[in-house]
Amino acid sequence: MTKFSATTPIYYVNAKPHLGHAYTTIVADAVSRWHRLLGDDVHLLTGTDEHGLKIQQAADAQGVSPQAFADSIAPLFQQAWQRLNITHDDFIRTTEKRHAVGVQKLLQACYDAGDIESDVYKGQYCVACEAYFTDDELVEGKCPIHRTPTTFVEEENYFFRLSRFEDRLLQWYADHPQAITPGFRMNEVIGFIKTGLHDFSISRKTLTWGIPLPWDSSHVAYVWFDALANYITALGYGTDDAAFAKRWPVDYHFIGKDIIRFHCVYWPAMLMSAGIEPPKGWAVGGWLLTDGEKMSKTAGNVVDPLDLIDVFGVDGFRYYVLADTTYGNDGDFTLEGITKRFNSDLANNLGNLAARIATVVEKKCGGLGPKPSANSPLAEIAATAVRETSAAWMAVQPSKALEATWQLIGATNSHLENHEPWKMEPGEAVETVMGDALEALRIVTILANPALPTTTQEIWKRIGLAGDISDLRIDSDTTWGQYPGGCAVVKGEPLFPRKTL
Repeated sequence: MTKFSATTPIYYVNAKPHLGHAYTTIVADAVSRWHRLLGDDVHLLTGTDEHGLKIQQAADAQGVSPQAFADSIAPLFQQAWQRLNITHDDFIRTTEKRHAVGVQKLLQACYDAGDIESDVYKGQYCVACEAYFTDDELVEGKCPIHRTPTTFVEEENYFFRLSRFEDRLLQWYADHPQAITPGFRMNEVIGFIKTGLHDFSISRKTLTWGIPLPWDSSHVAYVWFDALANYITALGYGTDDAAFAKRWPVDYHFIGKDIIRFHCVYWPAMLMSAGIEPPKGWAVGGWLLTDGEKMSKTAGNVVDPLDLIDVFGVDGFRYYVLADTTYGNDGDFTLEGITKRFNSDLANNLGNLAARIATVVEKKCGGLGPKPSANSPLAEIAATAVRETSAAWMAVQPSKALEATWQLIGATNSHLENHEPWKMEPGEAVETVMGDALEALRIVTILANPALPTTTQEIWKRIGLAGDISDLRIDSDTTWGQYPGGCAVVKGEPLFPRKTL
């Protein structure tokens, strides 16, 4: 059985989940669901990042301990992912014992390799990013990501000698040219490496909220050796060698473009130093913008995904974030946009198709769905949809995958409009038309299941089919002609009631 492992970023617990967090997590979940439909042995990891200065400051502001503060926020992410129907197999918190053990093992391995050394840092620091910037990288003297003032910091740190890894990283990427998707993000990474790499600080002496360095307990690990290490500690690095060997390297780290430098430059260099193979790939998404700005607590423009679920439903929200933006590019979130796409793609197309099929089958076929014909004109269109949908999901392009699936929905609606079965008399002719439409809808429910898991399962049940779609397989269950006929078809309540602003 083919293994497929994926990760989301781990999210800071300095604030509750927002739309930007949900976006990356939903993409990772949908791609993982697709791989389950392929029959792959799938493992999806997500979690929370709970150490660092940001957490310490947030806890101090509330007058509680950092652990108590983290304990109050981490469950909000777990609850949000449950409501968004995320099928993660593990949720790692960086305050867990298994994580601390693995972090210290990784630190010690890099230290023993001679790639961690003590030095004094002087420079500009962004607390929100938990990263240093050179003066050239600042925008009008402010952080280029958050547009907030940076702080001048001077202190003794331990440094990871990233500057030693330029040639090794360039060679690794030359040997793995498809490692970063979309491709233009690979060019960005290569360009960054070629400009010259600088050593980066990996510890703090002025902070106690973190994991102590194994060779110097007066320092705690800071940010990158703590946060990034979750990807291996959750899989068993330092605690379960067999489990780690089974799952590492992962197929994809799903990340946002703002953390590409840390994930695609720092992280593989750290792994190389420790003698660990880098991940197989990274899927780098853009930002969902509001008013042209990245969503963040700092900017004060966050959108709560749970508020949108209450209006558009879980599947309606999932569909929007997957379908509306080409993965890798920035998207622009608006209420007008989600409402328009909900009404157009879901209410008018998929929902209307399911309803009109059920209505005609009830009136013209005695409520029993007929079998499809082998030579239906929809058969070739369905085969194309399966092929193009599959290729897009495998390329981590959810919007293109859904566009390909919706081509079959559009063709099936046109098929009904051209034949007007509601005007036909009961008999073989109407049964042929409706059998073909039911078979097309059956295939659509499988193809759209990663995006719309609840709704597609409901349609599956309404057209009289038993079992769980997630137990089906793309290669065998999407070939034309498998709707059995004779199944009770019911209309039910509207799947996607139209929305107004």
